[in-house]
Amino acid sequence: MATAKLNKQWFGNVRGDILSGIVVALALIPEAIAFSIIAGVDPMVGLYASFSMAVVIAIVGGRPAMISAATGAMALLMVTLVKDYGLQYLFATTILTGVLQLLFGVLGIARFMKFIPRSVMIGFVNSLAILIFMAQVPHFIGINTTTYIVVGVTLAIIYLFPLITKAVPAPLVAILAVTIISLFLHIDVRTVGDLGEIKQALPTFLLPNIPLNLETLQIIFPTALALSIVGLLESLLTASIVDDMTDTDSNKNKEARGQGIANIVTGFFGGMAGCAMIGQSVINVKSGGRGRLSTLVAGIFLMFLILVLGDWVVKIPMPALVGVMIMVCIGTFDWSSLRSLTRVPLSDSVVMVVTVIAVVATHNLSIGVFIGILLSAIFFVAKISKVKVEKSTGTTADHTRYTISGQLFFASVTDFTNSFSFENKSKHITLNFTNTHVWDDSAVAAIDKIVLKFKEKGSSVTLEGLNKDSQALMHKLTTNDSAHVNVSNH
Repeated sequence: MATAKLNKQWFGNVRGDILSGIVVALALIPEAIAFSIIAGVDPMVGLYASFSMAVVIAIVGGRPAMISAATGAMALLMVTLVKDYGLQYLFATTILTGVLQLLFGVLGIARFMKFIPRSVMIGFVNSLAILIFMAQVPHFIGINTTTYIVVGVTLAIIYLFPLITKAVPAPLVAILAVTIISLFLHIDVRTVGDLGEIKQALPTFLLPNIPLNLETLQIIFPTALALSIVGLLESLLTASIVDDMTDTDSNKNKEARGQGIANIVTGFFGGMAGCAMIGQSVINVKSGGRGRLSTLVAGIFLMFLILVLGDWVVKIPMPALVGVMIMVCIGTFDWSSLRSLTRVPLSDSVVMVVTVIAVVATHNLSIGVFIGILLSAIFFVAKISKVKVEKSTGTTADHTRYTISGQLFFASVTDFTNSFSFENKSKHITLNFTNTHVWDDSAVAAIDKIVLKFKEKGSSVTLEGLNKDSQALMHKLTTNDSAHVNVSNH
């Protein structure tokens, strides 16, 4: 069974995986160069990282067809370290990032994915689509009219070519066609070569030239921890998106371990830390990629382009690649989320919009997602903290019964205690908890407070309807003064 699954992941879609991998490799080059510039390192550092990440993750990753490489989210976190300490410290940080991610994978970090609400996921996807588009703006806005035309032609080929045939990925046809036309007609547009120099050389194994001591660890650990968390967050969320796009499942903990191994290898081969790329992953899937072979081909063909076709790669028009990335933005953005803004609960809409704004404003995916999760938690707590207390006459004239409905915990205890009037003259008080659950110390303390106040007025108190867990918590935490209160399960 395992062998059959492995064969399917590698050889179940050979033609589609090879062609899609070629498209991804072409689109990776300007991205890797641009992210290297953001981080303040040589373009080859980003290119080597993209090659290494893609090849390694194809073998050890948990999500087939997902592309990992140098990314903007990771590059932004490296700027200060590179500026203050240099490239060798970045390589060491990349290795440590991988070690931390490997450890997180072994500890089963993927189980925490269940705490990310759907509204945050949608906000993550939409904000990434916006960020990808914003990254393309400098490459085609305000340059010249020809650039706009070339972008338009690229998009036209991408969307119209599938009407002729779907045998070859439309983005690949668009890039090749626009490049040939540009060279033949000598069109005045920017090219990949304008972003930075591509050296035709293989990456070599190296040990970071830094002192191995506690001071070095203090320097690189904070950045490595931030990179490991952001990298895993983006990778696991992207894996979930690819799961939905392909209607398949993936091993998230294996993916986390794979990201760690890929970053360790990358650091030893002169690359910067990377993670999964939603843009390139979408390109891969939309171009027909479904297996591990597509990711492997993307990495290998990227290095082939650098080593063998480097002189031609630098001539690829940037507007052609911009057109491909705009297609990615359009395909990535969840347009249905705009239509459902008024249909879903207001809190979900607010969480989605705030997540998008936070990510776009900070250019930091982790900050946006954490804000979204925090906001969701606050809304959830507010929603379930509503508690209702109904007062009724008991079995006799001097008996009063209170029926509590809702969840009793730290956020609801204030409303709970304020629902009682202690001017009650009844000798017997019954608190019915059949429709509630006692969750924490705050709830137990609130019940204690109410019981003691009624006792001060001369009333006896009976607690009834406590479920097994609530009763156990009450016995464990209740104060000595109220410990002898009557507790009934009826």
